[in-house]
Amino acid sequence: MEKLLRQSSIYDILQKAHCGERLSFEDGARLFKSNDILYIGHIANIIRERKNGNKAYYIINRHINYSNICKNRCKFCAFSRDKEDAGSYEMGMEEILENAVAAVEEGATELHIVGGLHPELPFDFYVKMISEIHERCPDVHIQAFTAVEIEHLSQIAKLSVCQTLKTLKDAGLGSLPGGGAEVFSPKIREQLCPEKLSGEGWLQVMREAHKLGLRSNATMLYGHLETPEDRVNHLVKLRALQDETGGFMSFIPLAFHPRNTELSNHSSTTAMLDLKVIAISRLMLDNFDHIKAFWIMLGIKLSQVSLSFGVDDIDGTVQEEKITHAAGAETPEALSVHEIIRLIREAGREPVERDTLYNHVTRKRVLVQTS
Repeated sequence: MEKLLRQSSIYDILQKAHCGERLSFEDGARLFKSNDILYIGHIANIIRERKNGNKAYYIINRHINYSNICKNRCKFCAFSRDKEDAGSYEMGMEEILENAVAAVEEGATELHIVGGLHPELPFDFYVKMISEIHERCPDVHIQAFTAVEIEHLSQIAKLSVCQTLKTLKDAGLGSLPGGGAEVFSPKIREQLCPEKLSGEGWLQVMREAHKLGLRSNATMLYGHLETPEDRVNHLVKLRALQDETGGFMSFIPLAFHPRNTELSNHSSTTAMLDLKVIAISRLMLDNFDHIKAFWIMLGIKLSQVSLSFGVDDIDGTVQEEKITHAAGAETPEALSVHEIIRLIREAGREPVERDTLYNHVTRKRVLVQTS
């Protein structure tokens, strides 16, 4: 492999990464323009194994998408609705709590709660949601509200972002998911989601969360209108904030699903692009411990392959994911623990159950869950 690597036009970049040197913006752009995916993946796998050995993490979790009513109508989103639209919904508090309790009874250690920017729900609704879940399920970790939702909640509460986060943390919020980042490029956001919180705004919400001790994930939506340079710029900005706060737990590249969106004539991502984004992310984000393949978006088979291209985490059981499936995802809405363990072992990795904060979870028996 070393002899073949030396013949690659990107050998100098891969050698830098292999030696632990930080890659530049220009390095990242050159990697995206290269088709030497096996070489890029080979080095990304080496970095992945340096950080996490042969482990592949998963979590028993459940998604609760409390409402799809949203004041923003992003062109890449198939989930959001106006209140009067067919298919709009809003979960009541009891339904949310029933789902939370059921998930915990099935062994979930994490609840992942996100929804649209509802123009009418008061801030008290969100605080009550978190506090009542925390009261009924004190041992489950509540990962809730994207940075975009937090900014929205601060507006309706007439509080600063810091005060909003502190109120939710006091109610039982454990961490923030990474959604809403999309691609930070102002030009792309103007075309796709002009009403949405800016990229700099997203980073500032995360900065405030990290200052309060709330960890979070980070994402990037790719495969729509962005350029390779837009992707690299996004990764460099995430890396800079991680240098500053150390608050990000994992990075999750999200493949764009065009069906039922305003970009429905756009092609879906290819396996080549998916693996390239994953591997280059592993090389660029040297200060992130974990790269996650969200199997709901990536697909089960490619998620297995990704475990040799820089990924060390394939998320979890998920349960009832609605957002990606609204855009035509053909993956299941959940996987059983047995299925997750099997796909990890088939990929030659060691399955390790984790909690949200990447502590290892040890159980006396393997949970039997239906998919």
